[in-house]
Amino acid sequence: MKRDIIKELRAWKKQKEQYPLLIRGARQVGKSFLVESFAKENFSNSVIVNFELQPHLKNCFSTLDPVEIINKIQIILGVEISAENTLLFLDEVQECPPAIMALRYFKEKMPRLHVIGAGSLLEFALRSPDFKMPVGRVQFLYLEPLSFGEFLDAFGSQPLRKHLSEIKIGKPLEPAIHARAIELLRLYLILGGMPAVLKEYFASRDLMACQNLQNAILQAFRSDFGKYARTSQHKYLLKVFDAAPRQVGQRIKYVNIDPEIKSRDLKNALELLSFAGIIKPVYCSAASGVPLGAQTNEAKFKLNFLDTGLMQNACGLQKQITLENNVMQINSGSVAEQFVGQEFRAYSNRYQPSQLFFWARDKIGGQAEIDFVISEGADICPVEVKAGKTGTLKSLKIFIKEKKAKFGIRISQENLSYFDQVLSVPLYMIEQIPRLIRSIG
Repeated sequence: MKRDIIKELRAWKKQKEQYPLLIRGARQVGKSFLVESFAKENFSNSVIVNFELQPHLKNCFSTLDPVEIINKIQIILGVEISAENTLLFLDEVQECPPAIMALRYFKEKMPRLHVIGAGSLLEFALRSPDFKMPVGRVQFLYLEPLSFGEFLDAFGSQPLRKHLSEIKIGKPLEPAIHARAIELLRLYLILGGMPAVLKEYFASRDLMACQNLQNAILQAFRSDFGKYARTSQHKYLLKVFDAAPRQVGQRIKYVNIDPEIKSRDLKNALELLSFAGIIKPVYCSAASGVPLGAQTNEAKFKLNFLDTGLMQNACGLQKQITLENNVMQINSGSVAEQFVGQEFRAYSNRYQPSQLFFWARDKIGGQAEIDFVISEGADICPVEVKAGKTGTLKSLKIFIKEKKAKFGIRISQENLSYFDQVLSVPLYMIEQIPRLIRSIG
């Protein structure tokens, strides 16, 4: 499965000033496979150091001197590492914090050697109080589950993805193509974007086998609790982890998760699961200017889960997705809102951690809420996830008037259109929203 982020990796390889690279992302989003595939296609030689499988190699980093480190690795593994032709991959690098700290010296003393680090729980190593981050000497790339666009490529529907990238406002998709895109979207909502699940489906076309894999991934997340939390915190992590998929699209109130648990314990559990990449907070932004993150109220937030396939599995929604004609209606629209948030994350700047925002006005008698707010350049656009053509779009109109926005965006199952300051975008075209915004001008 080809990943779009490979473009960033190729650009990194060509840089004149070579910075070591850290790939960040949740467990099982495909970090190791991505780097190993990139190495095979772009280097004549690659050396993989997996600190989880080869813990004895941690001793190579008893020094921070790259020359000594490389010499030790060559001797122990019996390999050759040359600056021009070798990619050195430090996998599960969170297991060896000195290796992360040593990266800055690779930039200074061995600038021609290509070095990439990755790890499932890397965020916790980087946030450790005794860890010294090599600021300014390391680049970061953030990897999410496969987007719907990447899913189309992997499914063999590259022509459809290309066609969607060329569709213009005023020329909606032909009904047959629209129906096919909705059909593939429904399949994606069931499978999600976790590489192992998609690999199983492409090999077997067995949805039950895929569901079993999703269950295994969810259990692996639970098993990780011991790696980043005290035993006394596990019950809070489990409570939030189990509640999170059902809370998608709702404003989080700790009492709705468990009224018997103190809010500070649930808040801490939420933060830990966020560091692990399992949940993504959607913060309330005043949306009065860019960047949106500068005007947030972190006391008001919603959740987006890591992956739509895992989310629907945890909620037991597979049958409903299969049978329900309008995917926007499933679980009161939470599946659609999860998908939209996940797509926004997938297509965001890969050099920065993804951020999601919504907008709310809580005045008595004048309440309004927008599912998402996004920015394209200096423009801020409100985004509503709606079931269909019906509905007043009252909150969208309020936002446009109050914030003097050029227009708003409605995401639904309807075809592409633009009317009365509302850009209607079908669910399967979220990747194209930045292009469509620019085309309106």
